[in-house]
Amino acid sequence: MNSAYIGKLMELAEKDSNVIHLLADSGTGYDEMFRRNFPHQIYNFGIAEENMVAAAAGMATAGKIPFVFTAGAFLAYRSMEFIRDDVCFQNLNVKIVGMGSGLSWSSLGPTHHTTEDLAVLRAIPNLMILSPATPKQVMECVQLAYEHVGPVYIRIGMNHEKEFYPEDYRMQATANDTLMDGGDLAVFVTGSILEEVHKACEMLQADGVQPKLVNVTSIKPFQPQEVVAAAQAGMPIVTVEEHNIHGGLAGVIAEEVAFAGMGARVYPIGIEDVFAAGYGNQLMVRKANGLDAEHIYRRMKEVRTNE
Repeated sequence: MNSAYIGKLMELAEKDSNVIHLLADSGTGYDEMFRRNFPHQIYNFGIAEENMVAAAAGMATAGKIPFVFTAGAFLAYRSMEFIRDDVCFQNLNVKIVGMGSGLSWSSLGPTHHTTEDLAVLRAIPNLMILSPATPKQVMECVQLAYEHVGPVYIRIGMNHEKEFYPEDYRMQATANDTLMDGGDLAVFVTGSILEEVHKACEMLQADGVQPKLVNVTSIKPFQPQEVVAAAQAGMPIVTVEEHNIHGGLAGVIAEEVAFAGMGARVYPIGIEDVFAAGYGNQLMVRKANGLDAEHIYRRMKEVRTNE
């Protein structure tokens, strides 16, 4: 996803000199590639994320379109006050891109996991929040963020995520993507864990269960159409995310159901209000926390059996 992000940002920077790439010692080769091509449109602030966000706010007041990019945990948590007060309170045209969503930084432990960012940031007014699942979706989210006048937060993975969309895919800002259309179970997923959930749904299909799989990219504003349809059809609703079940996608959908008085049951699958266990590659840590395809399949099958 990092290469997809930088590739799209370079495309925008070539067309618009106001596009600025800000980073905090992310240290990737992709950043150096951007620097070689656009030496006057990139600034490295070092390990000073709060200063970077504040500077981005200043740049936005001067007509620039800054894309702030570094590890998601350091942006969502360390820089939260600056995102709130300097960017969102002023409703400035700053784009905040957190790399390493969920358990992507698996070998570095909970200090680097980004498993509470949606909960932390979605209560802040004026902030659009996007959670792409694939490289193509990253590029679409960057384009949408560029076109949107106002603050945007994008969380992206960084571990060679599988592509589920065709080359000509275009994301609809006012709709979610339905990847499987079944009537037995409504499964809502966000972010790079889509690959595990897709496998789990294929396992359900092998058992004769037909899930409806919906990939949610826009967390805020949230598009509730499929949730409403599932609730009206009496389908059990399952949410899956590489995030704390409190405040993330499960919280968004549970709020939609409760506020509208739909009377449906929401079954959350995610990090269950703990700091994630284990170290290693991302799949190892997912398994240690019950977020690999096999564990997700078993949880969804239990939901289907108990309904």
